Amino acid sequence: MSTFSKEEVARLADLARISLSEQELEQFAAELEVINESVSRLKEVVSPDIPATSHPIPLTNVWRDDEVVPGLDRDEVLAMAPHAEDGKFGVPAILGEE
Repeated sequence: MSTFSKEEVARLADLARISLSEQELEQFAAELEVINESVSRLKEVVSPDIPATSHPIPLTNVWRDDEVVPGLDRDEVLAMAPHAEDGKFGVPAILGEE
């Protein structure tokens, strides 16, 4: 007996506000049934002796170490800006703010 009927898929699609054709309803019902059977088979082999696996290969951090380096000179950067004011970038006012 199928766990996922066309009607159930149609109800879920309606909740998700997704429009599906009759062909898509049948297709998704069959696909969901395959997924359900696969999960059921996995449940049969799971035991406390088998550790949970989040990734098949152990991962290590591949990021470089953070190092403090000199930044850009503020006056030099502001000299290249179209408009600078009081040591900051000058930008046009928005929303009538001053």
